[in-house]
Amino acid sequence: MAEDKDGAEAAVSEVHKKISAAFNLFDDESNTTVDVREVGTIIRSLGCFPTEAELHEILTEIEDEELTGLVRLEKFLPVMTKVLMERKFRPVPEELLLQAFEVLDQEKKGYLEPEELKRFMTQEGEPFSNDEMEEMLSAAVDPDKNVIFYKDFVGMMTVRDP
Repeated sequence: MAEDKDGAEAAVSEVHKKISAAFNLFDDESNTTVDVREVGTIIRSLGCFPTEAELHEILTEIEDEELTGLVRLEKFLPVMTKVLMERKFRPVPEELLLQAFEVLDQEKKGYLEPEELKRFMTQEGEPFSNDEMEEMLSAAVDPDKNVIFYKDFVGMMTVRDP
C-alpha cells in the first residue's frame, strides 16, 4: 500500500513541477504572479484545451481578489493539478478531427478551400475571431496549391500523449 501512496505522491510532485515551470515562464517579475491574460496560454502549454467558457470558469476561481488582473501560483497550482490529474480538457483525438474535416469535405476531395473552412469556422458553434482564423489559415493552407489538405493539417494540430 505504501508503494501506491509513494507513486501517487511522485506523480503529483511531477505535475507540480510541470505546472510551476510553465507558470514561471510567464512570471515576468519573478513574484509568483502572472497576468490573467496569460493563463489560457499556460493551460494550453500543459496540454489542456478548455473552451472559452471553461477557461472563464477557471479564471473566476483563481484570479486574485486583491490584485485584479493577476493570478498567483499558489491558487493556480492546486486547480491545475486537479485538472491534469483528472485528465480534463484533453485534446480531441486525431481520428475525430479527421472525421470532422471529412464531413465538411462533402465531395471527398481530400482538401478544403480556405473560404470554405473560414465560413465553417466563423459561422457555427463557438466561432473563431478574424485573428484566430487568420492564424489558423496561415498554418493550414498549402502555399503551393492554396488549399487545406486537412489530413496533413490534422497531423500538425494533434498532440500525442507520451
